[in-house]
Amino acid sequence: MKKTLLAVVLSICLSAVAFPQAGSAEEKAKQSAGAELAANARSAILMDADTGTIIYEKNSHDKLPPASITKIMTMLLTMEAIDSGKLKLTDMVRTSEYAASMGGSQIFLEPGEEMSVNEMLKGIAMASGNDASVAMAEKIGGTEEAFVQMMNDKAKELGLTDTHFANCNGLPAENHYSSAHDIAVISRELLKHKDITKYTGSYQDYLRKDSQKPFWLVNTNKLVRFYTGADGLKTGYTSEAKFCLSATAVNGNMRAVAVVLGEPNTKTRNEEVSKMFDYMFAQYSMHTIFKPGDTIGTVKINKGNVKELTLTAGQNYSVLMKKNAKTEGVRHELQVPKEVKAPVQAGQVLGKLVVYQGDKVLKEFELKSPEQIGKAGWWKLFKRTTARLFLVD
Repeated sequence: MKKTLLAVVLSICLSAVAFPQAGSAEEKAKQSAGAELAANARSAILMDADTGTIIYEKNSHDKLPPASITKIMTMLLTMEAIDSGKLKLTDMVRTSEYAASMGGSQIFLEPGEEMSVNEMLKGIAMASGNDASVAMAEKIGGTEEAFVQMMNDKAKELGLTDTHFANCNGLPAENHYSSAHDIAVISRELLKHKDITKYTGSYQDYLRKDSQKPFWLVNTNKLVRFYTGADGLKTGYTSEAKFCLSATAVNGNMRAVAVVLGEPNTKTRNEEVSKMFDYMFAQYSMHTIFKPGDTIGTVKINKGNVKELTLTAGQNYSVLMKKNAKTEGVRHELQVPKEVKAPVQAGQVLGKLVVYQGDKVLKEFELKSPEQIGKAGWWKLFKRTTARLFLVD
């Protein structure tokens, strides 16, 4: 009998487990490098965006004012609304009296002025527009207060424990704080929306270009111009927070996320983030387990409208390793039950892929179903049973 197969690409989500591969010697190396990488920052972290591996951290869970780095969460909710179809880049956003009244960094929106979502994103990402941030918050949430609740709900969904937002733009406010660690996680989540770097990575552009009041945008993050591979994400400054930056850069098949809070000035901020990037790209490389399209394994579905799922990698699945580390003994193990009973819900965890070096766990990847698999009807089950009864070797 011809075997029925349904090839389903499963989304493999990285777990939040830290990468322990290098052991205590590696921890000592982290601490040694840390004193040099971010000596002047009050708090800092260096993370691999693909795997979530933390390479270096300094006071990374301290709760501090994030200033305009707050807007990373604002951009994340905006990109989620776009990618889900709730919002279009061409949709027009009207500026309220309240949004236009924002001080600090702004694109000087006037009450009643309309700009597209595309233009508002430019204003937020490049010019750090407080007015544009509130206008977008009101467009998505109805009010800024409702949008801020969405921000806090998203932080909770991401498992963040050092963060609470009081506004959408980072202007000084009571009970408004985050940490270098949490900002790195939010930044990593934002980078999953590939189009965002079109905004955060642009050095200059225009708003109202064809009007009588054109507005020249210059990115507040100078690294996108002066550090090769840098394409985001967001700067921040208030007198309380000092100079802050969540930055990202690509080198080959690696993407780094570096966050510094409480730097004394922009020059030191940019120098220390550049050092963090240099350290990661010089010291680490990616060891690939599966490439997109590779078959990982199969899962049998009991009484489902399909009999078996073929697990296929939808992206690169890798572990970050020191360049001088030996890769001998790196192996992987697919841990799934012999069969899963239908129905299977979208997002249901079916098992995990565990990567080892010897007996040590390097990384775990959850395997989730991206869609619902229903139960087979009685007639389909009857035909399967009949086929088995009459199956001849």
